[in-house]
Amino acid sequence: MLVKTEKMASICGCLTNIFFVRINAFTCLNSYSKISHRLNVCTSSAVQAKQQELHIDDAEFRVLVIPGHTKLPERKQEARKEFKPVPPPRYKTMKPEQDWTNVWPTAHSFKWSVVPFPVRQGFIENSENDGIVPGKYANAELMKIPNFLHLTPLHIKKHCAALRQFCNPWPEGLETDEDCERHFPVEVVTSDYVSDGASIRDVRARNVTVKLKLTDLNLDYHARDKFLRLVGSKYDPNTDVLTLDVDRCPLKKQNYDYAIYLLTVLYKESLKTEDWESGKTLDDMEKYFWDINASRNVVIRTMRLLKKRAEEGAEFVPDCVRSLPGGATDDQIVALPEVQEYKEATEEIRNEEENLDSVDRYKNSVKQMLLPKTL
Repeated sequence: MLVKTEKMASICGCLTNIFFVRINAFTCLNSYSKISHRLNVCTSSAVQAKQQELHIDDAEFRVLVIPGHTKLPERKQEARKEFKPVPPPRYKTMKPEQDWTNVWPTAHSFKWSVVPFPVRQGFIENSENDGIVPGKYANAELMKIPNFLHLTPLHIKKHCAALRQFCNPWPEGLETDEDCERHFPVEVVTSDYVSDGASIRDVRARNVTVKLKLTDLNLDYHARDKFLRLVGSKYDPNTDVLTLDVDRCPLKKQNYDYAIYLLTVLYKESLKTEDWESGKTLDDMEKYFWDINASRNVVIRTMRLLKKRAEEGAEFVPDCVRSLPGGATDDQIVALPEVQEYKEATEEIRNEEENLDSVDRYKNSVKQMLLPKTL
């Protein structure tokens, strides 16, 4: 029994050794297969890289590349990139006497690194900096809005100097606005519009406005009254300006021609006198005229009577009557300043609303015309 037991133990030991030897062999084979696969992959990738270096076209034929035997072109070593330090913002190196037109020559978005003064814009919410207005660094709010850093006085001065060669000298005699209005009484106003759209046309560009002072037409009362009745509300009595707005034609040039035509027709029609207009009586007049009323004849007779008394030696005679020559005509009497003042005061109180000022003016004009200055 002892002998059998020893035999069985030796057999089991042999079997155990054989099992472990097989496991080691299997492990070695597995590792060898992985290594060979890696070598094949590396070799194929190296061969492909060499073929690309030799500029070999696989479409025609493939060349066997043997390392150490096939001559390969030398590789150029790439220069190592050197990272330069980031320079400081430009505004920190700016000089106070620099030319700002070279720094900001044209219109563009805000650049925080160029502006040498502090700027703040915006508002911070829901953070630890709640309520603080951000500075100019990386501030999107400052880039949204337009700026006028390209329109400083020095910019404008340079622009004017560049445009001066294309301009003519200002004509002499037009130094003031009054001179321009006297030599060019008609003012034409037009507008041009630029928009970002599918069409460059704008219906508002056809509008034409013609302005003119009515006193520049040198109209008499009849022509002026007729002219005002024709134009209606287009005349402003406060500024004495006639305004014609024309927009019925499709083109600006057509509206301008039509406006000038309207102005010409209005002027010529106002100068005409129809046959029925000569038959107007005092009752048909639209306002009171002292020259064609009985008050004029009354003043002339009164002044002549006072002149006769002055010649007879009367004491209480107005000074204006004493200055009249003997046998003065009606026009000479009416031309006296005291008579003209009485005429204007009478027309004012008859044509306009009666008030204390107009009554006082009328009273003073009568006293100056009929009483001596000593009283």
